[in-house]
Amino acid sequence: MAFEALKIQAYMILDEIAARPADRHILQERLREKLSELSSMGLPLPQDLVDLERALEQGDADTLYPAHSSNDTSD
Repeated sequence: MAFEALKIQAYMILDEIAARPADRHILQERLREKLSELSSMGLPLPQDLVDLERALEQGDADTLYPAHSSNDTSD
């Protein structure tokens, strides 16, 4: 149960990043924390989340989740 709950929370963070790209750095840290929780419990990490987190660490955050969406009219 703990594994599934943490995994769901991690995927919910991804949804938040997509919905609020301007806050992606804060949400990215929350994703790291969830992955760390899974790891510290000896649970397997979902490979797609590991790959995404690695890409975000390598500086691809702006490409994956642009800070300004195409709906942004605040210019």
